[in-house]
Amino acid sequence: MSAASQQTRVLTGITTTGTPHLGNYVGAIKPAIAASQDPSVQSYYFLADLHALIKCQDPKRVQESRLEIAATWLALGLDTDNAIFYRQSDIPEIPELTWMLSCVCAKGLMNRAHAYKAAVAENESAGNQDPDKGITMGLFGYPVLMAADILMFNAHKVPVGRDQIQHIEMARDVGGRFNHLFKGEYFTLPEAVVDDEVAVLNGLDGRKMSKSYNNTIPLFVSEKKLLKLVRKIKTNSLEPGEPKDTEGCTLFQIYSAFATREEREAMRSEYANGIGWGEVKNRLFEHLDAQLREPRERYMALMEDPAHIESVLQKGAERARAEAAPLMDKLRYAVGLGRFV
Repeated sequence: MSAASQQTRVLTGITTTGTPHLGNYVGAIKPAIAASQDPSVQSYYFLADLHALIKCQDPKRVQESRLEIAATWLALGLDTDNAIFYRQSDIPEIPELTWMLSCVCAKGLMNRAHAYKAAVAENESAGNQDPDKGITMGLFGYPVLMAADILMFNAHKVPVGRDQIQHIEMARDVGGRFNHLFKGEYFTLPEAVVDDEVAVLNGLDGRKMSKSYNNTIPLFVSEKKLLKLVRKIKTNSLEPGEPKDTEGCTLFQIYSAFATREEREAMRSEYANGIGWGEVKNRLFEHLDAQLREPRERYMALMEDPAHIESVLQKGAERARAEAAPLMDKLRYAVGLGRFV
C-alpha cells in the first residue's frame, strides 16, 4: 500500500459571502491549517463559491470574499504543497456529480434539511400562503452540492460545526445509495468531525458569531478597530472584586480558543478572584493582537498581490482535477453515460 493511500483525507470548505472572522478561524480554519501541515493527512480546502450564489446575488461581494478568504488561509500558514487548495467553481466535475447524485437523492431527504425547514417555518410564521415563498432550488438542493464536494474526493473526515452534521449524514446517505444502485464502492462514506470546545464561538452580543447577526470580529481588522470591538463584547454587571463565572462568558470563550491550557486555567483563577471586565477585555485584546499581528501583515501583502493568489488556486485546481476527472469517467460508465468506443 502506498503512503498516499494510507493518508486520511480531510476536506473543508468556506462559503465566500463574507469577511473571515474569529468564529470562522476557530471553527474551521485553525484545524484546517493544522491538518495541512500533517504529512499523514491529505487535505482538501476549497472556496465554496458555487454555494455562495445561493444567498448572495452581489457579484462584487462574492469576488471580494473569495480573495479575502484565500488571502486569509495563506496568511495563516496553509501548506499548499501538501494541501490541495482550490476554488469549487474551477472544478467542472463537481456540478456534474451534483446532478448524478440529485438523480438518486430522495426529495424527502431534502425536505428534512435544517435550512429548508427553517425557511418554510419562517414563511408559515409570517402567514404566507405559499410555504416555499422565496425558496430557490439552490437553497433546497444545496446539501446535494455539498455531498458532491465531499464524495468527489472520497474524504474520510469533514471538520464541521455541530449545525452541519446533518449535511455529512446526508452525504453518507446519498453516497451509499449511489454505491448500492450501481453496484460498486465508488464513494467513501465520510465522517463528521466536531470539536465541541471550539466549534461555535460567540459574538459581540453573546449569540453565535455570525455575519447574519452583525456581531463578528473580523480576523484582520486594524489594532485600533480590534480593541474597539473587544470592548463592545457584552458582559454582565458584576463589579471588580466579585467572583465571576467562566461558563457562558463570551470573553472567556474567545480567550480560551486562542490560549494554551495553562493560560486558560490562569484566567479561570482570575475570574474566581474577581477580575474586572475591563481588565479581561484588555488582556483578551493583547492576546489576540499578539497572535494576529504577523498574519495580519502577511494578509495585507497578499491582498495587494491577487496574481499570486490566483496562481496558487490554479495549481490547486490542477491537482484537484487530476483526481476528479478520472473518477467522473468511471462514474459516467457506471450510470450508462460512457463513450461507445
